[in-house]
Order: sequence, then C-alpha cells, then structure tokens
Amino acid sequence: MGFFDKIKNAVNAVTGGAAKVSIQTSSAWSYTGDTLKVAVTATSSGGEVKSKGIFIDLLAEEEIRFKVDNDKQTDKTTTFSREFQIAPPFVLAPNDTKGFEGAIQIPIDVQPSYHGKNADHNWYIRGRVEALGNDPDSGFQPFTVVHKPV
Repeated sequence: MGFFDKIKNAVNAVTGGAAKVSIQTSSAWSYTGDTLKVAVTATSSGGEVKSKGIFIDLLAEEEIRFKVDNDKQTDKTTTFSREFQIAPPFVLAPNDTKGFEGAIQIPIDVQPSYHGKNADHNWYIRGRVEALGNDPDSGFQPFTVVHKPV
C-alpha cells in the first residue's frame, strides 16, 4: 500500500466513506410490538474495513410548525432513538461486499407515525457499519409505525 492509499483510507475512515451501505426492510411500515426483518449490504470503497458489527438505528422525531410574528418556525424533538446490533464484528476485505440479515422489534409503547396540520411524527431507519472514524451508513430512510389494533 502506497502513501496516497494510506491517506485515502484515513480520509474514508474520517468521512464515513470506507464503505457503501444499503438497507432493505421486509415492509415500509410496522405495527408497534411487531418484529421487522432487515437486510444490510456493505461494500468496501477500496480499503479494508474493520467493523465492530452491523447496527440498525431506529429514530422518531416530532416536528411542530408554528408562526411567530408571521414568520414560520419549526421545532423538532427526538422522541425515540435506539440501536440494534444484528451482526457481530467482521472484516470487509478491499472491494468486497457482504450481506447481513436480522430482525428488530418495534417497541409496543411508542408514539406512532402521524401527519397533521401543524405537527408530524416521523420515523426513520438506517443500516450502519460501526467502524473506526465516522460510521458508514445507509442514511435514514422514512419508515411508518402504526399502533397494533386491539
């Protein structure tokens, strides 16, 4: 490995560019309390990636819209955030691709998704490779959570 390759690998670790990550779910929505199947694919961007595992991040945010002196304002609050590990530590060889499957349970006692005139409650999911530096991830994807009917 040459000097410039070492610099490139260091930059990738800092920026999260060491791997490309994608996530797929068994459904675009889930009931509270249900189990959701997930699949994460990680592809090395050229260098070796030493990972502490594959994680699924589940996030919910409430967004409230209001006016102050005719100026539109927005306030966002995180209402739920949790990580789920679905794969153990591994090494991704240079230019290699690995796929991982797992399942996570949507907690039963969470606020569901909703969209109103002045407020929304949005859920997001992402796949992440935990690695040195900035973790490569799929980016947060919109996801819908619905209360399970009684």
